[in-house]
Amino acid sequence: MLLNGDGWREFFDAFEREAWRFEAQPTYTMPKEQENVARFLLGEGKPANHNARWHERVRGYIGSGRSIGRVRVVRQPLTDYQRYQFVWGIPSNIRAGEDIRVLDVTHDDHGLPLIGQDWWMFDGTRIARLNFRPDGTQINREAYEGDPAPYREWQRLALEHAVPFEEYVKGLDH
Repeated sequence: MLLNGDGWREFFDAFEREAWRFEAQPTYTMPKEQENVARFLLGEGKPANHNARWHERVRGYIGSGRSIGRVRVVRQPLTDYQRYQFVWGIPSNIRAGEDIRVLDVTHDDHGLPLIGQDWWMFDGTRIARLNFRPDGTQINREAYEGDPAPYREWQRLALEHAVPFEEYVKGLDH
């Protein structure tokens, strides 16, 4: 089943305890972000309201006793998009309440399947697979109707091999 518009928002917001994402694309080509990515690459300052709607949602989830997190897969060198996210996106997402970790697969993919597949898992039982073109443009989102057990195991492995974002960026060569 495809998840679009209000259907996606309802599917997402229905979680009771935990929303968790495996984020594997090196670049996300989202029309709403293109101007900000370009501004970042030109060295301009981050707008004060950057990603404010998402931060409001995250604070709402956290305030209601739910958790939200993700593991961001990277390979060195970071793409321009990943550098943008590391400076403009992720730190403020963490301040809003997200638990964001980084899984660097430059030298070792840790045996994780689906390295190129993004997905959200809600309460360990509902899966939404996010499908992308090679350029990072999202094709669609679909509810996965199969057994969620492999996704729980992949989450466990990803978390086992990932490091907190702050720890990861301390180790980057600047």
